[in-house]
Amino acid sequence: MPQAVTLIRIGSNVRVDLDRVKDRIPSTLARKLSENPRGKIVDYKMTDGQGIGLVLELSDGSTSWFFDEEIDRA
Repeated sequence: MPQAVTLIRIGSNVRVDLDRVKDRIPSTLARKLSENPRGKIVDYKMTDGQGIGLVLELSDGSTSWFFDEEIDRA
């Protein structure tokens, strides 16, 4: 039986765990996150059918999505 997922609310401020994402993101995004890893959840994204990603608005106004396990609740 599938396990229920507890989503973080849209509008919540969170922090990206850079150690968990640095192997899959472009170097420009890694630099941006190393300066400020905080963002605000603005939407959800279906991933590969196995979960739901979180779309974050970063401090510079850009958006990027991350897996739930890559996010720390701030």
